[in-house]
Amino acid sequence: MAISHDSNETSYLLPPNTEDWEGHNIPDFVYGQKELVPEGIQWPRNTPSLPDTLPLSRFDSALCSAWRQRMELGLFRYRLGELQTRTLPGAVGFVAQLNVERGVQRRRPQNIRSVRQAFDPEQFNFNKIRPGEVLFHLHREPDLPGVLQQEDILVVINVSPLEWGHVLLVPEPARGLPQRLLPGALRAGVEAVLLSSHPGFRVGFNSLGGLASVNHLHLHGYYLAHRLPVEGAPSKPLDPGGHLHLLQALPAPGFLFYTSSPGPDLEALISRVCRATDYLTDHEIAHNLFVTRGGPPGKTSSSSALTGVRVILWARKPSFGVKEGEAFNVALCELAGHLPVKMSQDFSSLTEAAALALIRDCLLPPAQAEEVQAALVALTAQEEQ
Repeated sequence: MAISHDSNETSYLLPPNTEDWEGHNIPDFVYGQKELVPEGIQWPRNTPSLPDTLPLSRFDSALCSAWRQRMELGLFRYRLGELQTRTLPGAVGFVAQLNVERGVQRRRPQNIRSVRQAFDPEQFNFNKIRPGEVLFHLHREPDLPGVLQQEDILVVINVSPLEWGHVLLVPEPARGLPQRLLPGALRAGVEAVLLSSHPGFRVGFNSLGGLASVNHLHLHGYYLAHRLPVEGAPSKPLDPGGHLHLLQALPAPGFLFYTSSPGPDLEALISRVCRATDYLTDHEIAHNLFVTRGGPPGKTSSSSALTGVRVILWARKPSFGVKEGEAFNVALCELAGHLPVKMSQDFSSLTEAAALALIRDCLLPPAQAEEVQAALVALTAQEEQ
């Protein structure tokens, strides 16, 4: 992808000499409220569409140019080519992709035994990455009205990428925060989606027990040039104020939070989501979260306009470590309908029914799911009093 840089703009590229990387000042990507675009970003008619075939926002240009350079410099565990992709026949619309290299070469997950496990500085963490893996600091202009100051976020390549532009959003890594969602991290994730002009830039979070492989606070962000079922899946309200909804469609029922405007509305959403994830963490319930542009709650459809941001939260059975021998492991992207498959034979034979069976096996039993739903509805009601 060829991206031009104005001579007055910050460069997000590494110096040409590797010996200069250690002392290289990490550039800042500073954004303002006007760059957060909740509406008007749509899928083109001729989807799928890679990032370089759509107009790029300033954020997309910074991320994609720096990410591509790191790929060319060999800083990833493998060189990501164009992935074989197919939409599984059936009502859901699963997007399956064959990514053999990730299945073979990604770092082994850490030994996690609890959703509330403390940070361990002896284990791998993002203070131990190579200097060239950091793309930039992400932070907004200070003193935006009605918004709390956001902490500094490092945008780092995921060295075992799922897809194009796969990065990690890591809040102040020196603090040694465990993998428990915090408002500043979620805000950065939602605002990253709003900063991108590509409808397929998504952000997500895996809790411990929800297949997070590193116990150091981080979110994932990546481009996927395909619509996903959760963008327009129908939902029903769970509270009178209409702040908490239940996604009723496949691939998995989840809690839906929605906003169509940055500012106070977004801050309220962040507060509600983090109250919910705090409850789940405190009760040792693993969870996954997905942030995507999408339609408003209600009777929407897969072709719905992308009028705002959907944040979907799934409570699930805990799963520690990677299960061998399965076509895919169930985490944030699989629950949203994106299935990175590890082996070619599974990719060619995978059916919608088999994918749904793997996902259902990771969901909470009905009685516990109802208990969680009642608790989150009660939390929402407390906030509205």
